Amino acid sequence: MKIAVVGAGAIGGLLAARLAQSSHQVSVIARGANLHAIQANGLLLETSSGESLRSAVKASDRPEDLGLQDLVFLTMKAHQLWEMVPTLKPLFDNQTLIITMQNGVPWWYFEKNSGPYLGMTLQTVDPDGRIRQHLPIDQILGAVVYPAAELAQPGVVRLIEGNRFSIGEIDGVDSDRSRSLCKMLIESGFKAPISRDIRSEIWVKLWGNATFNPVSALTHSTLVQICDNRIARELIYQLMSEAQVIGEALGINFKLTIDRRIDGAASVGQHKTSMLQDVEAGRPLELNALLGALVELAHITAKPAPRLEAIYACVQLLQQQLKEQAGHLRIRSNL
Repeated sequence: MKIAVVGAGAIGGLLAARLAQSSHQVSVIARGANLHAIQANGLLLETSSGESLRSAVKASDRPEDLGLQDLVFLTMKAHQLWEMVPTLKPLFDNQTLIITMQNGVPWWYFEKNSGPYLGMTLQTVDPDGRIRQHLPIDQILGAVVYPAAELAQPGVVRLIEGNRFSIGEIDGVDSDRSRSLCKMLIESGFKAPISRDIRSEIWVKLWGNATFNPVSALTHSTLVQICDNRIARELIYQLMSEAQVIGEALGINFKLTIDRRIDGAASVGQHKTSMLQDVEAGRPLELNALLGALVELAHITAKPAPRLEAIYACVQLLQQQLKEQAGHLRIRSNL
């Protein structure tokens, strides 16, 4: 099967490496030093058990170099998808299955969904509807990404923990194509359950991303450090409480308590969130899809979210300073 992974960072690299090991014809879209390393040496995956797997994949920064694909995994961040989406047309025709793997609220959230907001575009995620214009909605599958991984160096992905990707049709139906995709992922070494309610799963992940990520970025703390601090844990609890009210207004059924969700994050241990990693590296932050969209949904549903708005404002300012100074921010030990 011809498979393209757009965005060969931590999660994209993990997917591409595993799929290539299963004898699929895998290509990746990458940039800069990461692209050059993959072209020269392939993708190296370092697993949490100490295993090292090197996979040969075709790599380019030009979608037209890869041609039509059977499957396209979109694994870049939401703001990168918005920037790149006009260039992706050479990868798909009307038979290509496209799997969206962005964290946060997806651009298609109000597509194929009942309720008063059907067809609404979230401006924080898809300004002016650009993504909707360029991606065929009937060929989209949703996904929730659970592994924690990092791009240790160009061409090298380090898996920290987890191997689950939940897959679901955005209208909640059971389909042959979702079952086939899950079977392929399972054969490549992943857990891949089919979700009949992909939005609720997205919200459980969003619960953590919209709260731990910005607090981690502002405090330079790991997940367990935040959870072990009594005052910080209470702040996370209050942020999650506001988010839960917004989600329930949209019909989401939260099957976990907030304390269990926080304990789950703590169990990951000394892990830096992706937003903190981006602050330290001076990369653009995945802020709008994770937190800005949640604030926008609070306004849409007329639910108060003062703590979420305050944290959003603080991280916006941090992002603005990093961009204007073309800098990065990292705590260095004097020991």
